[in-house]
Amino acid sequence: MSKFAAVILAAGKGTRMKSDLHKVLHPIAGRAMIDHLMASVDALEPAHKVVVVGAGREQLESALGERAKTCLQEPQLGTGHAVQQAQAQLAGFEGDVLVMYGDVPFVRAATMQAMLDRLNDADGPAAVVLAFEPDDALAYGRVIADGEGRISKMVEFKDASETERACRLCNSGLMAAKAADLWALLDRVGNDNAQGEYYLPDIVNIAIADGRVCAAVTTDDPNEVAGINSRSELATAERQWQEEQREHWMAEGVTLRAPETVFFSYDTQLSSDVVIEPNVVFGPGVTVASRATIRAFSHLEGATIGEGCSVGPYARLRPGAVMEKGSKVGNFVEMKAAVLGEGAKASHLTYLGDAVVGKDANIGAGTITCNYDGYFKYKTEIGDRAFIGSNSALIAPVRIGADAIVAAGSAVSRDVDAGELRMVRAEQMVKPGWADRFHDTMKKKKAAAKK
Repeated sequence: MSKFAAVILAAGKGTRMKSDLHKVLHPIAGRAMIDHLMASVDALEPAHKVVVVGAGREQLESALGERAKTCLQEPQLGTGHAVQQAQAQLAGFEGDVLVMYGDVPFVRAATMQAMLDRLNDADGPAAVVLAFEPDDALAYGRVIADGEGRISKMVEFKDASETERACRLCNSGLMAAKAADLWALLDRVGNDNAQGEYYLPDIVNIAIADGRVCAAVTTDDPNEVAGINSRSELATAERQWQEEQREHWMAEGVTLRAPETVFFSYDTQLSSDVVIEPNVVFGPGVTVASRATIRAFSHLEGATIGEGCSVGPYARLRPGAVMEKGSKVGNFVEMKAAVLGEGAKASHLTYLGDAVVGKDANIGAGTITCNYDGYFKYKTEIGDRAFIGSNSALIAPVRIGADAIVAAGSAVSRDVDAGELRMVRAEQMVKPGWADRFHDTMKKKKAAAKK
């Protein structure tokens, strides 16, 4: 495979998003839209990646880090002008150049590869265009091509004849060309148009006029090249992505009780025979092993769920939560940076933070690991088969030994040895008749206040 460079255009202001956040950094399924695209590019191991930036460049450069070079387009004079700004970053590179858009995030690696393969066919196309056939062609630019995909003309909708507008093959804007051809053709693109801009598709018509072959590769999924320019289009992209993932996971043997209510992250990993009840949300970094059940209204992020575990309903698992085989968290239980050992249970109204809970331990309702003193986090260790009574506060750092029992209502601030019972409560005070006298006094006060 020839070496290729990816040029990603992301210099637009994104005014329709009405946001301080750069358009291509808005997330879909927990991942910035440009990162969806970068993941597909990276699957093909490019020799270079150059992102063309403009407005909000600081945000983009910070988000990209060392993953790609950047170049500035200022002023912004069209897509052809934008691609030209990458030429200096690619000085000396003689391979293929793939031009994409940061706000068109779902182009598949296989589609990119098909464009590069066509570019290197025997007829030596000067440029390869990614085309698509939408249900409604609207005002997209048209690609006039024969049955073999050889292009005779590229035309904007406003300039197209009625016959050309009847063509359903549309231009996505994505393109591939040899570096030498790309830079030479771009040098010949003019800006004699209503916007006074330099348009990338013009290189195709210039090459055709020179007698060169240009070709179209057509995607079988128009959603793959859908651009995102507004909050509404962002929501549409999220919905389409989620629908595809739901179908994917059900095909892989996952049960979704109400698929339309379950939301996945870009990196969610599920095994067969997992059952997911309605209204479950997965944030990034979740892995769920086989035969686990995620009950309704649970939220999971950065969590590892073992085989046969049960989560929820109404549970929240935060980053660093690990549930080992057969363990259980019930309603209104929250875990963060905590390990729940094999067969252990925390069934109700519990917070486990910075904790390790041993095998077959039982955590009673209302138990809290008090892990933070306002400055530092501390660890709680609970041994195998320990029993923590309801409404207990374990004040870290503290260790509860194996088979120990902490009596309900205890506030434990010192280690509990294995097999020990620890009860930390104030002595009960009994005042016979006090409540009756209190009620009588308060009723009289209330009656007097109404007069």
